[in-house]
Amino acid sequence: MRVVGTVGLPGSGKGELAAVAREEGLSVVTMGDVIRQACRDRGRDPSTDHGTVAKALREEHGPAAIAERSLPLVRDAVEETDTDTVLVDGLRSMVEVDAFRDAFGDEFRIVSIEAPFDLRAERLAERGRDGSDSDLEQLRARDQRELDFGMGEVMDAADYRIDNTDSLDAFRTTARELLVESTSEPPADAESTQ
Repeated sequence: MRVVGTVGLPGSGKGELAAVAREEGLSVVTMGDVIRQACRDRGRDPSTDHGTVAKALREEHGPAAIAERSLPLVRDAVEETDTDTVLVDGLRSMVEVDAFRDAFGDEFRIVSIEAPFDLRAERLAERGRDGSDSDLEQLRARDQRELDFGMGEVMDAADYRIDNTDSLDAFRTTARELLVESTSEPPADAESTQ
């Protein structure tokens, strides 16, 4: 089994990479879904309480809580499909990376998707998932919260990078190529960029 974990600040393109993975027949586990389910279990609104509940889960169950709750979903995804590769969307910290490395060893890879703040803000405003997507102050605070979890360290530790500053078509082409590469041979300190 191969597991490819993605990391990137909001609006970088993680969801689009997950969509490409699904089109290529890979299973996708979204760590944010674990948090959204925890919100619902606690009677909280996932669109407004996502960050608060994520923080609470980590405080209550340790910094790897979300990764640990995702591990059974990864194993189930392999059993339920014909693929032996799963994309895990949404790494946030090195503690989470360690949980996946402990579970999957050398079969775990990290892809960092990167784009500058202004471009990500524009994408989020177009997406308009919630009111904070068009509020630059809230976006900066969200970026800082993600970085405080340790996301920058995960981005630095990535096996592969996609610089997502070009067109959507170009990103999707690069994503497909990277998924093929990351699910075949182990990385040889190569950096894939667009």
